[in-house]
Amino acid sequence: MTAIGTIESLWRYPVKSMGGEVLHEAFMGFSGVYGDRCYALKSSAAREGFPYVNANVQQQMLLYHPQFRYPERAAKPPNLIEATSIAPGVTPANAEPDDLMLDVVTPSGAVVAIDDPALIEMLGEGLRGEHYLTLVRSDRALTDCRPISLISLQTVRQVEEELGVPIDKRRFRANIYFNLNSDESFAEDELVGCKLRLGSNAVVAILERDPRCNMISLDPDTGEHNPAVLRKVAQAHDASAGVYCAILVEGVVTVGDSIEVIE
Repeated sequence: MTAIGTIESLWRYPVKSMGGEVLHEAFMGFSGVYGDRCYALKSSAAREGFPYVNANVQQQMLLYHPQFRYPERAAKPPNLIEATSIAPGVTPANAEPDDLMLDVVTPSGAVVAIDDPALIEMLGEGLRGEHYLTLVRSDRALTDCRPISLISLQTVRQVEEELGVPIDKRRFRANIYFNLNSDESFAEDELVGCKLRLGSNAVVAILERDPRCNMISLDPDTGEHNPAVLRKVAQAHDASAGVYCAILVEGVVTVGDSIEVIE
């Protein structure tokens, strides 16, 4: 195996399109990071292929910050140790419903439960057209496409240099940000088709480059729209930045863990 870098930070996004949560360690199961995008808001006005409200439609969503009510129970599956001790390793069970209960800090600083009708009302304000919003809860991550997304800090810095303005890495909403051992940007593109070991046991397959949408043009702290970000990535990098992955071997990964290409 060849070491290519280390994990710089780990992130999960408990509610689709709301603010993210930085983690020291995370359990990566076949459906994604544990607790990632386990809630979403479905809109009656959205297209059938993508029925969820996101920050492209309601930019204020980025300013809402979910927090698990029981952080220690939301960290990893309840039977993780017991399951992995059974050879060759049993897939851990999903959480009990209350384990992943959320409260949401609104832009005003108020704290409301994820299932409070007042939250639905707040998020419906200002939407164009007739949007009837409903809360969706899932044991599987409600990701757009693939369960895990990775991007190197070198790639983020390259986009920043091309734009000539500071770029917050959080715009890219990756699960894993990593530091390459080289200074080469967009080097992760060359890993498509490869398998990576993350830490001591988790293994992912790099499936494809990550095609980007307007989300990267939104400031994660203010929701302010800067169309130049997506335009630059589209013009210079075929509208892609980072890569999508599938999990082949489940496991816990930690900030600082080595990333190795499996030969």
